[in-house]
Amino acid sequence: MTKNKAIIFMLLCFTLIVSACGTKPAATTADKPATGGDKAATTSASKDSKLEQIKKAGKIVLGTSADYPPYEFHKEINKKDAIIGFDIEIAKEIAKDLGVTLEIKDMKLDGLLAALDSGNVDFVIAGMTPTEDRKKNVDFTNIYYTAIQRVAVRAEDKDKYKSIADLKGKKVAGQKGATQEKIIKEQMPGSELKALPKIADLMLELKNKKVEALVVEQPVAEAFLSKNKDLMLADIKLSTEDSGSAIALKKGNPELVEAMNKTLDRLMSAKSIDKMVAEANEQVDTQ
Repeated sequence: MTKNKAIIFMLLCFTLIVSACGTKPAATTADKPATGGDKAATTSASKDSKLEQIKKAGKIVLGTSADYPPYEFHKEINKKDAIIGFDIEIAKEIAKDLGVTLEIKDMKLDGLLAALDSGNVDFVIAGMTPTEDRKKNVDFTNIYYTAIQRVAVRAEDKDKYKSIADLKGKKVAGQKGATQEKIIKEQMPGSELKALPKIADLMLELKNKKVEALVVEQPVAEAFLSKNKDLMLADIKLSTEDSGSAIALKKGNPELVEAMNKTLDRLMSAKSIDKMVAEANEQVDTQ
């Protein structure tokens, strides 16, 4: 072999080696892009609306804080603890209209919206007022019940506390994280706020003279006061323009909001909610 032929042969070998090194290996199953069918399988769940997901699952999960009679509260029925109240009856009607079962998760009031945001619950019913601050984070249905805010005092003090001014410098209680806490801060700036998460504990604070008054929704007050004759509602006027209750849902689920509004419209048109409130009050057992 001549010198020139040897050089040409070496260049050809070098070219073949480089080409071989640059060849792309065959794609494995894991490397292959999903086919149209695979994509449909992996994304079908994400395309389903929340309403469709609930119907496919066959259940809807309610988040509530069962310490707010007659809205929602614990009661022993047939020797078993049960969560009842007119909010619970509304939730049952929603589940029935959707054709699914109802699961109830009981938690603290101030943790409900976080549970909704995380997907731990599908909706929240807890006598919740749809304030502007809350609307920034969640969507609400139409208001299904509006209650008047009242001030409860000890019966022996009925002539002592007749106005907001009479409570200046006094301790006034309200449920922590609820509308009542805001009312005390805004409408009773001269009073000292005491906020606790449970209504039953707030009532005890009033009975035991740890506070002088308690701001509470009228149906809730009536449920307790009917069995606590040492307490009564004072003739103190409060502004209650933001006292309506609505159902809270995670933002971006218009179909679910619409479905729940249909149930609420049906119940309100038949005046069923007023009946539910009365029946729930009859079942309240407080001390």
